[in-house]
Amino acid sequence: MTTRHGHLDDVDRGRLDDEHDHVHGGEDDHDHEHDHDEEVEHFWQVREIRLGVLSGVLLLAGFLLGRAGQEGWELGLSIAALIAGGATFVPGTLKRLLRGKIGVGTLMTIGAVGATALGQVQEAAALAFLYSLSEGLEEYSVARTRKGLRALLDLVPREATVLRGGTDQVVDPADLVVGDIMIVRPGERLATDGIVRAGRTAVDLSAITGESMPVEAGPGDEVFAGAINGTGALEVEVTTTAENNSLARIVHVVEAEQSRKGTTQRLADRIAKPLVPGILIVAVLVAVLGAVFGDPVLWLQRALVVVVAASPCALAISVPVTVVASIGAASRRGVLVKGGAALETLGKVRTIALDKTGTLTRNQPTVIDVATTAGHAREEVLSLAGALEARSEHPLARAILAATDTVPAAGDVEAVTGAGLTGTATGRALRLGRPGWLDPGPLAGDVARMQEAGATAVLLEADGTVIGAIAVRDELRPEAAEVVAQLREGGYRVAMLTGDNPATATALAAQAGISEVHADLRPEDKSRLVGRLRAAGRTTAMIGDGVNDAPALATADLGVAMGAMGTDVAIETADVALMGDDLRLLPGALAHARRSRRIILQNVTVSLALIAVLIPLALAGVLGLAAVVLAHEIAEVLIIANGVRAGRSADLRTVGTAPTPPTTPVAAHS
Repeated sequence: MTTRHGHLDDVDRGRLDDEHDHVHGGEDDHDHEHDHDEEVEHFWQVREIRLGVLSGVLLLAGFLLGRAGQEGWELGLSIAALIAGGATFVPGTLKRLLRGKIGVGTLMTIGAVGATALGQVQEAAALAFLYSLSEGLEEYSVARTRKGLRALLDLVPREATVLRGGTDQVVDPADLVVGDIMIVRPGERLATDGIVRAGRTAVDLSAITGESMPVEAGPGDEVFAGAINGTGALEVEVTTTAENNSLARIVHVVEAEQSRKGTTQRLADRIAKPLVPGILIVAVLVAVLGAVFGDPVLWLQRALVVVVAASPCALAISVPVTVVASIGAASRRGVLVKGGAALETLGKVRTIALDKTGTLTRNQPTVIDVATTAGHAREEVLSLAGALEARSEHPLARAILAATDTVPAAGDVEAVTGAGLTGTATGRALRLGRPGWLDPGPLAGDVARMQEAGATAVLLEADGTVIGAIAVRDELRPEAAEVVAQLREGGYRVAMLTGDNPATATALAAQAGISEVHADLRPEDKSRLVGRLRAAGRTTAMIGDGVNDAPALATADLGVAMGAMGTDVAIETADVALMGDDLRLLPGALAHARRSRRIILQNVTVSLALIAVLIPLALAGVLGLAAVVLAHEIAEVLIIANGVRAGRSADLRTVGTAPTPPTTPVAAHS
């Protein structure tokens, strides 16, 4: 990482070190002297691999000289190979032993020291060679998967042009302050988040949100760090500093949350933690009982082999490598997964509760119809409604104001919670609000028609008489019906949760292909309903905007927020966030998580099976020390390679949705 990212370097480096500790099942089992400032591009940059290869070369040279009758050289080179390989894990093991901590490195150190004491220097050197090489490959694989996520920060350019004192100045992005006006020329990347103040263009967000098509941006639109400007020059007002922009927040969240372990990872840790002292106890019993009833040297050798055979190194690495690779791949494709627990839960989801506004819809309401009573014109109704809505922040207000060119001044405007607005304009007493608070009177049929069309009806009353009804509809996202169809075909139970009225909600749900609809819900109602869906025994995900849906997001087994690039609450509340506004990321993310979970289970199963097979073979004397170490390290390399597969997914919007449908379908109900 370069210094242009400011204080991120030290903080992120510490998080990456913590992450590496988790890779080792809670204990960092070798000296972590690798320079984290150095970007790992090749095997040779990893210290453990360099020493491991040196150990192997020395061991092979000693073996060949021994076959040539040079036993002295064989012994000397074997000792050198042992020292080179052991340097990667023995010093760190001894330091931890002084702190009262034991781990996988403890078992390997005991095995190497014991074999040396028994005169089996070549076997001890083979153990050190294979284990150090395996540790190096592990370090390399984790560093490479982490690097994919950290590369997001490198999307920030090294220089930014800012308008100060009437002249253009080139500055380091770390020196940008809120309120600066950035000049972004065609083809340049944005150095931080901001709002367009002048110019119009299309920005490429593909590297950040996974959105394949450029997004139009003009005055008043928000743009994000790392986005590529199209053909138009922009003046952008800086809204956040470089260390706190959207890209930095994404990396912070993922790296900070990777320590939240999933159920499978916690299971691996629970097995590995007592396994190490248990192995030592068993080894002592084998050596003592063997000395009493048989050849002490033979059974001491077998006890050492048992120590190495039962080493849970493959188990310790089996989950974290997969989690790191999977989360990194998802983040690069527009899905922010906050840790192993979230990844595993995402892979188990069977019920999906979807919020309507901003999730299934665009969250851009527009006026689609206006009904009036006799003697009143459409323009009059919209104008008077706009007079009241000019004082409101409600999304419907923007739609009504956008539909009229004339907005008279209003006075005494007051909001009636959950109902509407009151005030005066053009000398008339006005009320604007929902049916039920206002009686639609002669417009009852029009209101029903509007609601059946999936619109929200707003009534306008002037001097005690209803004069008009305005239909406002938030249009369905173009991909919503396709996504819902994919989810239902995949065996997911899909429900829509909304605070809208039942008629409007049912109409829009029908367009989306959803038959289970829950309407007229307040935030606390959504939370209770999600609790009932969870009580049905199926892992439940709530998909919402992360603000008014926060209680439901927190109640669900998994909260998923839409549009996290611009919503701090979404990132903090949800377990998973879709960084763009493309709902097609959802089925792809589910499929990605299910695949990752399968890989995790494969790795844990293989790791446990390996230990179960090697222990009896070691006790029976079928396998010696070198053979057991070789079997372990081959398995560990295969498990690392299998885990890295979780990071090799395609665009999540094109990944198949498909969990296998459940054997007993759950019937949808309304």
